[in-house]
Amino acid sequence: MKWKHRTAPDVSDMEAMALATVAALPAAFQSAAKAVVIRIEELPSEEMFDSLDLEDSFELTGLYDGTPLTDKSVSDQAPQPDTIWLFRRAILDEWVARGNVTLEELVAHIVIHELAHHFGWTDEDIASIDKWWD
Repeated sequence: MKWKHRTAPDVSDMEAMALATVAALPAAFQSAAKAVVIRIEELPSEEMFDSLDLEDSFELTGLYDGTPLTDKSVSDQAPQPDTIWLFRRAILDEWVARGNVTLEELVAHIVIHELAHHFGWTDEDIASIDKWWD
């Protein structure tokens, strides 16, 4: 097998992994999870990076940007849709560094972690959905 003929998963590959994770959620969460926009970027923007007070943009694999359902009111008008940002290069870097999980497992873990912010899940809630915790 010659590595030079292989390419890293691109944005659309990673988006497909994230959407597959949402589709595999328990039915009670699927509708609300599908309302969250999933965006894949190479790395966080300078604005995101600066607002989070990070030292290295590779520290951030995912970010939830929105108002958790536990804090929403039916009278609230969101200025923008709730969004999960996934940062492709940071995810690939972590995947290579770990060496003991598939890329699909890592992406799923990150998506579920970010959805936890949206739903207001506890660690126990996450563990019941994310088999990573087994």
